[in-house]
Amino acid sequence: MLPDARRTQVAVTSFVALFAIVGLALYGLPLYYDFMVTEFGWSRTRVTSGNALSKLVVGPLFGFAAGWIVDRFGPRRLMMAGIVMAGAALVGLAHMTALWMFYLFYLFNALGYVCGGPLPNQVLLSRWFDKGRGKVMGFAYLGIGAGGALVPILTGYFVPAFGWRGALQGLGILIIVLALPLAWAVPEEPPDRPTRPAAAAMPSASGIFRSPAFYLLAIGSMCSIGAVGGTNQHLKLYLSLDLHQPQADALRIASLVLTFSIAGRLFIGWLADHWPKKYVMLLIYLLIASAIPLLFFGHSRGALYAFAAIFGLGLGGEYLIIPLIAAELFGLQVLGRLLGVVLTADGVAEATAPMLIGRLRDVTGSYRTGFVVLIAIALAGAAAIAMLPRSARVVESTHV
Repeated sequence: MLPDARRTQVAVTSFVALFAIVGLALYGLPLYYDFMVTEFGWSRTRVTSGNALSKLVVGPLFGFAAGWIVDRFGPRRLMMAGIVMAGAALVGLAHMTALWMFYLFYLFNALGYVCGGPLPNQVLLSRWFDKGRGKVMGFAYLGIGAGGALVPILTGYFVPAFGWRGALQGLGILIIVLALPLAWAVPEEPPDRPTRPAAAAMPSASGIFRSPAFYLLAIGSMCSIGAVGGTNQHLKLYLSLDLHQPQADALRIASLVLTFSIAGRLFIGWLADHWPKKYVMLLIYLLIASAIPLLFFGHSRGALYAFAAIFGLGLGGEYLIIPLIAAELFGLQVLGRLLGVVLTADGVAEATAPMLIGRLRDVTGSYRTGFVVLIAIALAGAAAIAMLPRSARVVESTHV
């Protein structure tokens, strides 16, 4: 296969993998929380605790290991395992009858995300693309927006026809059918790049973890992911159970957020190839911080549409900018291990923020305090990113 055709295959594979594992699974599951609250009588703290506990277990135990595996053996095998686990998790959740089953299958969902989601895809794309990497990353991450925009539509169609359990099972099967064959066939190394370095030849990443830039990137990323996760995990709960909106209206807003994220990914991907990535990242975080206050006016349809547009634009660029700035600051040879640590930290933030907001809602009877906390978290992330070095040369000395 010609190099250009192989690059197209790589980009399409990442698009579909992110479409399935992040778009359908990660953004799809919160659409079913209100059904679980209604059927099982769970609190908002409990219904978000599956995501929290699973990521707190999986992230620290497997995040860095997954990054090491990608650097050592390549991303393809890890991606295949993640796809199977993510799909099986949704099928299992569709059949759960007890709380322990909820936690067990959410554990597999978190494993699927770590092994088959952003980490292997970011490394795969970074290995295959140098010039125009931002645009390619933006294209692949369109899969998240497309999957996230489509899953509320699928949910709105299949839940009335098959019930929420049948709809969730269908999503799990769809993930495996769509993504697994492409991941099996994808070439993980360009033909002109040395494959799988011997362990002794792998460059040390220890210098990076002594760099202030690494910690600023990790803190900024954690804050942004926490703000986004806390908002997204509660959006449909807030719309359907607090504002008493019909299912169709709540699903429409959720779909609009991810639809706008598609435009955000295209725009941010282009912007990252033309502007300093630090400033692009700062713009993303400020968009997120400025969108959340609009939820205070959730009874206004105009405010919700404005929220969907602004939050969606920020959401679109959030995940794709992290590997771009990490590769620029620290290089490709340690990117898997670096992202393994950063994405593990992000997983902790994504796990704890929704449960914290759920607890605040259960205690106060309102999302108002929770929204204020989310705004503060997003602004803290922007402050950390503002202190990042602009030039990649600042951290060259960390490579030892």
